[in-house]
Amino acid sequence: MKVCIPSMGEGGLKDEVGQHFGRVPTYTIFDTETKEVKVIPNTSEHTGGVGLPPELLSKEGIDVMLCSGLGGRAVQLFEGFGISVFINAQGTVQDAISAWEAGELPEATISTSCQEHHH
Repeated sequence: MKVCIPSMGEGGLKDEVGQHFGRVPTYTIFDTETKEVKVIPNTSEHTGGVGLPPELLSKEGIDVMLCSGLGGRAVQLFEGFGISVFINAQGTVQDAISAWEAGELPEATISTSCQEHHH
C-alpha cells in the first residue's frame, strides 16, 4: 500500500508535514510493504503546473493520503480516484505514518472537511 504525505522538502520520513496539501513543494510516498520512501515534486496547477493533486497522486498509485486537513471538493476528488484520506496529520512524515498506523487519524468526509476551503 502506498501512503502519501504532503511535505515541506526532500527530507523523506524526517520532513515536516505540509499544512496545505495542494500548495506544498513535495509529496513523500511511503510503501508499507517494501518500506521504500520516494519524494516527488508537486507539479499540480497549485504550483504553476498542470492538473490537481488527486490526479497527480493517482498516477503514482497512491492508496492513502495523510494530511492536516482539506476542503470538501478535495475529499470528493480523492474519493473519485479511489484514494482514502485521513486528516489531522502533523509533525514529521514519520509521525503522521505512525499515527495513521495506530488508528489515531480520522478518515476525511465531507462533514469533517475544512469549511473555509470551498474548493
